[in-house]
Amino acid sequence: IEYLNNKAFIIGDDANYLLILDSNLNITDSIGLYSYIEKIIPKSVKPYLESISILPGNKFLLTGSGASAPRQIAWILDPLTRQKDSIRLDTFYQRLLLNGIAELNIEGSTAIPGSVVLSNRGSKGYPKNQLIFTGRNFRERQTTTEINTVLAGTNTDTSFFNGISGLAYAKKTDKLIMTVSTEDTRNSIDDGAIGKSYLWIIKNISSKKRWKAVNPDTIIDLEEADPRFKGQKIESVCITKETGKFLYLLLVADNDDGSSTIFRLVVTNK
Repeated sequence: IEYLNNKAFIIGDDANYLLILDSNLNITDSIGLYSYIEKIIPKSVKPYLESISILPGNKFLLTGSGASAPRQIAWILDPLTRQKDSIRLDTFYQRLLLNGIAELNIEGSTAIPGSVVLSNRGSKGYPKNQLIFTGRNFRERQTTTEINTVLAGTNTDTSFFNGISGLAYAKKTDKLIMTVSTEDTRNSIDDGAIGKSYLWIIKNISSKKRWKAVNPDTIIDLEEADPRFKGQKIESVCITKETGKFLYLLLVADNDDGSSTIFRLVVTNK
């Protein structure tokens, strides 16, 4: 999910289109990306578009997970003109494999000053979450763009794996906001039983992009904060407003049953 000009934009890993909602979260429009007859793209061919972020000029970058060749794709989309172009990220993703990521599963992306941050979600079979700091123009400079991988967080649930599923950047306070969902799966492709979801917050992220590892400064157990999060696999986050005291967030759950739920959440911006 991403928020721009008082509208929310949502893409799913098996969706034919980008969904557009107004500030009251009413569906107002959509922009088609694929033309499969089915409402849900079959798993064998779905592109696994797992993240969306805002580019200069208020265009969107939609990135595939990279878990296999059909998923090493991205879309550049202008929500105003509806112009869209798909690009291959094969070269960049192959470089990620050479930079310490053994199993690709890109699930989050956001821009910070001077860089783009991608999150690679681990699994029980590959129990590592990694943040990838790269250049803003990494799409055009796939062979030469800087790549730095940083281990992120620790696993706090022994029966599931806490995987980073979405990213957002708080500009005023230089915080990286991460959604983290727990799932009983041993690889980057298959779904598993859903556990708890969390928010992780890292402060001063711009100064940490060359670190070897980072831990969240704040961990929010969403189910503990509100029982309505029970059984919800939170997959993405965006910021609708940031003040000196509060962050106003939208969270999206994808529970692997074809339905999605959006939550509004306000957290203290300390």
